[in-house]
Amino acid sequence: VYRGSVKDFQGFDANQDAEALYNAMKGFGSDKEAILDLITSRSNKQRVEICQAYKSLYGKDLIADLKYELTGKFERLIVSLMRPPAYGDAKEIKDAISGVGTDEKCLIEILASRTNQEIHDLVAAYKDAYERDLEADIVGDTSGHFKKMLVVLLQGAREEDDVVSEDLVEQDAKDLLEAGELKWGTDEAQFIYILGRRSRQHLRLVFDEYLKIAGKPIERSIRGELSGDFEKLMLAVVKCIRSKAEYFAERLYKAMKGLGTRDNTLIRIMVSRSEIDMLDIREVFRTKYEKSLYNMIKEDTSGEYKKALLKLCGGDDDAAGEFFPEAAQVAYRMWELSAVKVELRGTVQPAGDFNDDGDAQVLRKAMKGLGTDEGAIIEVVTKRSNAQRQQIIKAYKAHYGRDLMADLKSELSGSLAKLILGLMLTPAQYDAKQLRKAVEGAGTDESVLIEIMATRNNQEIRAINEAYQEAYHKSLEDDLSSDTSGHFKRILVSLALGNRDEGPENPTQAHEDAKKLADVSSNDSSDSLETRFLSILCTRSYPHLCRVFQEFIKMTNHDVEHAIKKRMSGDVRDAFVAIVRSVKNKPAFFADKLYKSMKGAGTDERTLTRIMISRSEIDLFNIRGEFIDLFDKSLHHMIEKDTSGDYRKALLALCGGED
Repeated sequence: VYRGSVKDFQGFDANQDAEALYNAMKGFGSDKEAILDLITSRSNKQRVEICQAYKSLYGKDLIADLKYELTGKFERLIVSLMRPPAYGDAKEIKDAISGVGTDEKCLIEILASRTNQEIHDLVAAYKDAYERDLEADIVGDTSGHFKKMLVVLLQGAREEDDVVSEDLVEQDAKDLLEAGELKWGTDEAQFIYILGRRSRQHLRLVFDEYLKIAGKPIERSIRGELSGDFEKLMLAVVKCIRSKAEYFAERLYKAMKGLGTRDNTLIRIMVSRSEIDMLDIREVFRTKYEKSLYNMIKEDTSGEYKKALLKLCGGDDDAAGEFFPEAAQVAYRMWELSAVKVELRGTVQPAGDFNDDGDAQVLRKAMKGLGTDEGAIIEVVTKRSNAQRQQIIKAYKAHYGRDLMADLKSELSGSLAKLILGLMLTPAQYDAKQLRKAVEGAGTDESVLIEIMATRNNQEIRAINEAYQEAYHKSLEDDLSSDTSGHFKRILVSLALGNRDEGPENPTQAHEDAKKLADVSSNDSSDSLETRFLSILCTRSYPHLCRVFQEFIKMTNHDVEHAIKKRMSGDVRDAFVAIVRSVKNKPAFFADKLYKSMKGAGTDERTLTRIMISRSEIDLFNIRGEFIDLFDKSLHHMIEKDTSGDYRKALLALCGGED
């Protein structure tokens, strides 16, 4: 099925189009609207014929005339559309390596994403256009392992056999693990050989096998083992093997997000993918970034340049409100990956040679007399496990007859006080306190209720219930019931029971559950959409729900999260989405919340503190990995940039390292 957004124009006449373009450019000024309408609605093959017809009719070079008549980004876009794809790539690479410096990102994007045939055509076009050898030029302009991998890709010799050997898949996954994670130093040659030569189908299975044996995705190992442009190139290769549409969607998003627009990247991708997979890119873009590519272009560009880009885009998926096969395929792959068991790791471990009495003395000394030694307090509290902190509280009381929590409260202030005091509570006490704050007083903090109730396991929920009753002499269920209403209340009360099934998946039941979630035709008021989702999402085990979500995608071509967002609203929608994301990938759910707590103006310190405390001994190490995968920056770096003073020092100690 053709997945480009630009198709052959029906009733095409090269001479007629050449004449229309000539008329649009003759005389004073030019009719830019006529030029963009015509060129963006013709395929590249038809544009090449128009160039030939223009020369035959007028003895002039159409591209030269367009360059003369048009200016700026609009001129670059239109002229790029007139070149055959291989010559367009050749021009991009020539520009990337000409002059002072090299545009490595352009080299990476083109050479990591093109097929063998496209690479062969590119090499030939470069020779024809510039009378130079592309490989020699790249070798002369790059170095090290980055250069070696580019040369491998330039051969256009990736295996294309769809028949995959299971033994070779296992061997390649093992070789990659031994070349990186299990080796002192890194055997870069092994990464280059396997990622540069094996077929796409083979490598997808290698990546799945690698996740099983390494307990982490190949991307995370590449980030840890490789560096610089070589690392970026290998990550691009992996992303293109997994899904070119997802790779280009991410490149387009990054080209437009934030201040300024990377117009060269935007133009290059919109032109080069318009007749290949633009529809797939649009679908993945809409799913991944929750807005359409069309609307992002519309908000980020202007004038004829914007109009031409929107024509190449080919439609607004926000208006369509649909979900498509490529996006479903990406979503399904993510569910499959989430089903693989990955070891969860905290960043705070029990201290070796722990001495509760000694730590109590250090803390007392830090708070005694004039002033407070915050550094000493941070050093002790953040480097001990929660169980060890409970022992320190008892030792402090036995040694000094004083309440450590009260002393810390009187000596510390602000964000640091909240962080340190939170660390001194047991996990259940801390969650109970956060829930109490969320429901007491005027207004309710629904986001806190959702975050805690949707992500805790049965044992944690039961411990929270006990801690809540002990601290506030009320049941958590009663407070949730009195402070919320409707379906949202029912969701929270169901979760507060801590009775989620803990068994394995049941394939037959999963199919039935998916069918139930997908049914939009039921008119039975006692079996509302929300009730059906509640009865499944709040009670089934995590492994079973993973299977349900996979069945849902097979059945509907929709991801269940997309369906929830489309069919529900408000707190009910947010609660169900949180459960789905928690089932799918809990560390990624928390990574997203941490990122949102720090991005933009100001910092949501309550959320930042709450997650750093509650996940520090459970999965904060995994959250760090997801954070850098999702946002291309480390959690450590973002905390360092977004916080200050002793609060920052304590958060970084909990973070446990720079990725």
